[in-house]
Amino acid sequence: MAILKILTQENPILRQKAKEVGKITKRQRILVKDMLETMYNANGVGLAAPQIGISDRLVVIDVGEGPLILFNPQITRSEGLNKDVEGCLSLPGRNEYIIRAEKVLVSYIDLAGKKVTINGNGLLARALQHEIDHLEGILFIDHLTKEN
Repeated sequence: MAILKILTQENPILRQKAKEVGKITKRQRILVKDMLETMYNANGVGLAAPQIGISDRLVVIDVGEGPLILFNPQITRSEGLNKDVEGCLSLPGRNEYIIRAEKVLVSYIDLAGKKVTINGNGLLARALQHEIDHLEGILFIDHLTKEN
């Protein structure tokens, strides 16, 4: 396993839409391990592949309940609103109040290649939305409004 370099805001890769992952390969399994190690080393709760310069729709998250590995995640439903502080490993030292959905339903492919659905609320919902945004080339600061 390896600790990877996390790209910062200035890198244009962070603004590109990531490509769908087809078959889950050995390379991607190694990448998942490296992404988890990188995320834990940086004291993060989530990391998206574009943050390490890889344009794949792949996200790892751990909000304290064990790691989640999501290939091609999609938010299929959301409800409620919640305003809370967010930060990002690609924008070190920056924290802002961001309004996000309180609850989300996300479908994705797991490491075994199976289609899975997860309900997230609270911090997990926030992390899912934040990391899926990275796959669309969106940074959390793009959600800042005058109301924040």
